[in-house]
Amino acid sequence: MTDHAADGVRVVVITGAGSGLGAAMAGVFAAAGDAVACLDIDADGAEATAKAVRELGGEAMSGRVDLADPASLQAAAEAVQRRFGGCDVLCANVGVQQFGAIDHLSAQDWQWVLSVNVLGTVATVTSFLPLLRARSGRRHIVLTASSSVLNPGVRLGAYTTSKYAVVGFGETLRMELEQEGIGVSILFPAGMSTRHLESSRLARPAQLGPSLLRNEDVAAMLASRDMDDKTNVVTPEFAVRNLLDDLARNEPYIVTHGGYRDALVRRQEAFVAAYDRMAGSNDVTAPAR
Repeated sequence: MTDHAADGVRVVVITGAGSGLGAAMAGVFAAAGDAVACLDIDADGAEATAKAVRELGGEAMSGRVDLADPASLQAAAEAVQRRFGGCDVLCANVGVQQFGAIDHLSAQDWQWVLSVNVLGTVATVTSFLPLLRARSGRRHIVLTASSSVLNPGVRLGAYTTSKYAVVGFGETLRMELEQEGIGVSILFPAGMSTRHLESSRLARPAQLGPSLLRNEDVAAMLASRDMDDKTNVVTPEFAVRNLLDDLARNEPYIVTHGGYRDALVRRQEAFVAAYDRMAGSNDVTAPAR
């Protein structure tokens, strides 16, 4: 076991590190001198990311983890403890995606997306939080949500619902861990050129049936969202360019990219207007009921 607590090197655990956003996260943390534990249901992908880190002179381990299986997560936490002696940063980068109109999504679609994206995120935090609590100094949890929470579109009902839940979980977790000196940030990535759809399809349990992807659903989603296509789809490496700076400031929300500021402002203004309508209609002389 290498205990990095004494040498000042942080230990970063990343789920979904086998490709895409998770692999890009591993790269930026490793470039900053952190030791990285790369976890993924795709064991070969996780090891490829860890190998890339080691080839650049960093320290990394890999492991297979099934986020729908608490025993698998607990085994991964124990492996990280044995190898690195603890955990300072946890990136619960969890997400499978299922396109489809709400009235076309099956019960199995909902079960799969919610069990992985919501319960998998919760289980990841539950498994690794004791390791963070056992450390001292600057510690952090990063939860991957989605720009679809800030700027929803059609045909992503199950996915967007799951990511709303992640935001609620993360905001509560941030308040509960604040007194312990553990920061919590919620990451909102937009479109990226990754294997996300392919990896989602491969990760779906066979007993839940296939994950169907229709081109018309993707087209309808893109057309429904008020976004600038030129800034909507980027590389994962570009998406995480500001991650370390935002974590150093303990920012609660991290927006990676995407040209949807106007849509976001209109949405927030609608919330404020709803509140103001309520406040303006209060009649303090009305009898209590």
